[in-house]
Amino acid sequence: MRGRITLVALGATLLASCSIGPNYQRPAIEAPTAHRGPASAAAATEGSSLGETPWPALFHDPEITKLVETALKENFDIRMAAERIEQARAQYGIARSYLYPSVDASAKFTAQRSSSTGANVFIKPGTNLDVSYTDVGGLFSWELDLWGRVRRLKEAARAQYLSTEEARYGVQTALVADVTLAYLRLRELDLELEIAEKTRKIAEDGLRLTQLRRANGVATGLDVRQAETLLYTATSQRAATLRAIEQQENAINFLLGGSPGTVPRGSALGEIVNPQAIPAGLPSNLLERRPDIRLAEQQLISANAEIGIAKAQYFPRISLSSYVGGQSRALSSLFTGPARLWNFAPATTVPIFNAGRIRNDVRYSEAVQREAELNYRKTVQNAFREVSDSLIAHGRLQEQRKQQELLVGALTESARLSNVRYRGGIDSFLQVLDAQRNLFSGELVLAQLQLAELSSVVQLYRALGGGWQ
Repeated sequence: MRGRITLVALGATLLASCSIGPNYQRPAIEAPTAHRGPASAAAATEGSSLGETPWPALFHDPEITKLVETALKENFDIRMAAERIEQARAQYGIARSYLYPSVDASAKFTAQRSSSTGANVFIKPGTNLDVSYTDVGGLFSWELDLWGRVRRLKEAARAQYLSTEEARYGVQTALVADVTLAYLRLRELDLELEIAEKTRKIAEDGLRLTQLRRANGVATGLDVRQAETLLYTATSQRAATLRAIEQQENAINFLLGGSPGTVPRGSALGEIVNPQAIPAGLPSNLLERRPDIRLAEQQLISANAEIGIAKAQYFPRISLSSYVGGQSRALSSLFTGPARLWNFAPATTVPIFNAGRIRNDVRYSEAVQREAELNYRKTVQNAFREVSDSLIAHGRLQEQRKQQELLVGALTESARLSNVRYRGGIDSFLQVLDAQRNLFSGELVLAQLQLAELSSVVQLYRALGGGWQ
């Protein structure tokens, strides 16, 4: 009965005890009412966010979906992030186990001989002092967490575990964006190759015509050399683009966790659907959606718990230990009443002097916590900036792409007219060459702007925390 009363009293004391150190409170962040960007995006801030869109529905391209699905299964960074989660989960389990008593079983056989002519003068020389015995029992030990040190250890380990989960989500978000951007870049290079091939064919036709006109005495040798210039420019661009395509395919296969090789194609760059509406949502929603912000907060929670762990060192550490078992020279009597033995040894450790170690440990943990809070605030502000930059980039690139389309249309007509005037003998081939060069350059710029516009959608999607839900 007395033992039960003691256990109840200890349990009540433990339940009534408090945890040393500050309890976590999320830092107050004054989020802007709307993201800075085009008016169309700002007007949609109260609605849903582009970041909530499932990534297969971003561009509706089956090939992009297949590539991303493969990457999410086979990418090395994703798989390593999963292993880090398992490590942190195990560490959390270790920290949580300290809240409970530990019970161990032990078995020991001892054989020894003492000297009969040694320090003990009351033993007759020659007396046989050989002895052997077996010891079997159970050891019970438990640290009473009166000041919350162990609970703060558990809290810190749990936050570290959750931070690895958020880190995996961050890797997943980045991977979805990287694979999509890499594929869009590949399709843009394919378009550049088409433009180079078309220009090369036009240059070959122009060179044949110029050589024929020279043979008839209409054109000059300079016209022939100028026609060759356009041909060599196009063929050089074609070789550079083929090199970039093959290297881009290797980069995509690396993201997929595979070996270098070709990549299947889906829709052409101009056929990929560009989302008409790109709502950004409320800025405050980023605090819950972006993995890097959630990761920074979990690190702040862990650092906050470390302060309690450090401050708990100022207080006594109380532990209970006991041993129950049996000891006998003969195995047959090991579990009999006379062989029983037990001990109960509560212990406490009180810090008296440690040359400022505990004080500096507290200072260190508080400084780490302040740094973690600053990192959290910085991460939040950086998220606002990235969303705003992506919104601005998409709006301005869309406007620039439309103007470039008008320019390419004008250059196309200019090239057609210059070619007609050259065939009619009104202009030299120099005007044709300039027009074709301008058209070639303008079409390449247009392809790059189409890529940049689609890429800005991906960057906005990533900035809004899309790609991991």
